[in-house]
Amino acid sequence: MISLKSKREIEIMRQAAHRLKIVFQELKQLIKIGMTTLEIDRQAARLIEAQTAAPAFKGYRGYPACICTSVNEEVVHGIPSKRKIKAGDLLSVDIGLIYQGYVSDAARTWAIGQVSEEAWELVETARKALYIGMSQMKAGNHLGNLSHAIQNYVETQGFSVIRDFVGHGIGRAMHEDPQVPNFGKPGRGPKLEAGIVLAIEPMVAAGSWEVDILEDAWTVVTRDRQPAAHYEDTIALTEKGPENLTGSQTCEEKDSQEEIG
Repeated sequence: MISLKSKREIEIMRQAAHRLKIVFQELKQLIKIGMTTLEIDRQAARLIEAQTAAPAFKGYRGYPACICTSVNEEVVHGIPSKRKIKAGDLLSVDIGLIYQGYVSDAARTWAIGQVSEEAWELVETARKALYIGMSQMKAGNHLGNLSHAIQNYVETQGFSVIRDFVGHGIGRAMHEDPQVPNFGKPGRGPKLEAGIVLAIEPMVAAGSWEVDILEDAWTVVTRDRQPAAHYEDTIALTEKGPENLTGSQTCEEKDSQEEIG
């Protein structure tokens, strides 16, 4: 059942999202070439606590870390470890936090130092795909319109959308109805209404959309080991239209895409 949020609930989620945006902004400034992803996780934990919030991922279904750090061919759910990030890597950072009982969830893919032109195009495609999906988040529109718009854009850019993992509704729980695929046909799925809050998250691969899960039972990698990018924001549909709670309001406003290092 889809839970529609009241104006009061959306205001709390707005406050949670504001805190998450600060965490991303400050974390990005701390990341340096040669850091381990475990060090990045520890910094994120400290920053979340400084926002009087709690990490949403730690312990969720047994997940062992505060954030997800996925590098290159790792699509999502990468567990922070002693792996050091190096120049040329793509680092996807997925963070969720809980504030006053509500969850905010977002992800960014950052370039570490100089990366190839194709890698930049991959990241930019994932970022733009999110906003293209958000543009279809209108009262009366079918969810399938949103999913189809993301898929169509990604594939016209020469990339593919991951199909085994999808976005989701969000609120008091991290994963609520409905599921939000990044592929599909227009005119299908539930109709959107004011009060729905979605975590839209295009996961885009340079090669095939097929994936494997590593032995740690969490880390998702592309089967062909081609790089992937992940962009996610928590977006509320208000009476005025979609509001990106964790990111910029328009695609032209780039919030976290510059390279690191």
